[in-house]
Amino acid sequence: MLDFRRMRFSRQILILQIGVVLLLLVVGFALVGWLLWGTLRDQYGERALAIARSVAVDPVVVQDVAARRPGGELEQRVQEVTRRADALFVVITDDNGIRLAHPDPAQIGKLVSTDASEALAGKEVVSSVQAGTLGLSVRSKTPVWSGDRVVGEVSVGFEIGAPVDELVRLLLISMAFAAGALALGVGASALLTRRLNRLTHGLEPRELTELLYEREAVLHGIGEGMLAIDARGRVSARNDEAERLLGKPLPVGAQVSELDLSPRLDRAVAERQPVDNLLAVAGNRVLVVNSRAVTRDERDLGTVLTFRDRTDLDALTRELDAVRSLSDGLRAQRHEFSNRLHTLSGLLQLGHNGEAIEYLQTLTDTSIGSSGVVGESVRDPYLQALLAAKIEQAQEKGVRLTLSDDSWVPTAVTDPIAANTVLGNLVDNAVHAARMGARRPAWVEVALLAEGTTLHVSVVDSGAGISAEVGDDLFDEGVSTKLSPGHGLGLALARQAATARGGNVWLADAGGEEQGALFVAALPELLEGVS
Repeated sequence: MLDFRRMRFSRQILILQIGVVLLLLVVGFALVGWLLWGTLRDQYGERALAIARSVAVDPVVVQDVAARRPGGELEQRVQEVTRRADALFVVITDDNGIRLAHPDPAQIGKLVSTDASEALAGKEVVSSVQAGTLGLSVRSKTPVWSGDRVVGEVSVGFEIGAPVDELVRLLLISMAFAAGALALGVGASALLTRRLNRLTHGLEPRELTELLYEREAVLHGIGEGMLAIDARGRVSARNDEAERLLGKPLPVGAQVSELDLSPRLDRAVAERQPVDNLLAVAGNRVLVVNSRAVTRDERDLGTVLTFRDRTDLDALTRELDAVRSLSDGLRAQRHEFSNRLHTLSGLLQLGHNGEAIEYLQTLTDTSIGSSGVVGESVRDPYLQALLAAKIEQAQEKGVRLTLSDDSWVPTAVTDPIAANTVLGNLVDNAVHAARMGARRPAWVEVALLAEGTTLHVSVVDSGAGISAEVGDDLFDEGVSTKLSPGHGLGLALARQAATARGGNVWLADAGGEEQGALFVAALPELLEGVS
């Protein structure tokens, strides 16, 4: 015996659909039979009533019934009407219900076998199924009037087999239509089941439920952010980590173009090319992005992007760069200080005491820094070391880096990493622009100015400036004026570091005939307050 619960879901659906079709056909067939029987019974009743009326108004019948004369002319007329109408019987009674005419002469003079009270009361009886001396029949009755008095009644009946035979004939026709409807319903159910199998790839509901649970477990159980985009550019799936890393809600069904994602992410989605370890900036985070286009059975399913947070690693990298810059600055200062000591020692050993004293005075008047560029105008040792390191690096590339005369920073920096991110990236870009520019000598000028706890930075170079095509998107990650690959994050990171503190970095001047681009930054709460 088949266990219905162990059947495949598609087969259960097919059996249930066939069962529903059969139930509807049985109920419909029974309803049609009941309605047909009522209709046929009424039709034969109306036919019997019409015959009874025609007999009841016959003058001969009225006269004989009023005179209560049985048989004779009355019987002949009854026999003739019965034959012509193909009726089972035509019976005429007087006002007491005594038969005056009947197909069976032996029944004349006897009381009718069925109730004739309604007809004798002046009312017509239509389509009544009753059993009489001639068997079960559909009959109708009507009174016989003589003036305004009921003198008798006429009863006409048809054998019950006549409407039954008609009913069977109609039901057989209906059964043929029902068989066709059943075949059509079964075929449609089979096609629907086949389509269901194709849409679900043959998976059972239990398997679909397990897939759903597994999908949720994978989406929300991994430490990486995941964003799935369908072929029409809409979000089809995402996990909480993706929303956290991107810093914005990612509603399912939303168009990616309306989410205001990073330009690099938009480009990865649009190009549909494999992407590995792409760096992108999202809010105050640096993300590592991987992207893959997904297809199945030659059907385009869209694109899947995964995100890893590299903010902490990037912060450590910037901190290491800051330490390296400080170390380079200290090494440059130590080397310069050693050279000065050797010079002073040589002057003293050679007996040039006057020159040695003059040399010491010169050293005292100049600032302690690389080439005397950083003096008392910048008190913070970290900024001094950073500028000294950048000066040394610029000199190696044939660029002269100087600090403007109006620079003034009397207090220490509270966040060296933020200062290194902003100042370091702006100086590195300026040195590169100056070295690649046509003006000679190549130069870069840095201005640092304290306003309370806010540090204002401006960097200008002798390069070719920024073109109008790049200017609008200059601070988007991936946009760079450098020809070599792997660039395009410096300005984005600088602006990110500034905006994280409530400040900003912007292009104040794209450059002209006398100088290159001028970048300006404002970094609130970066300096210690003046005591």
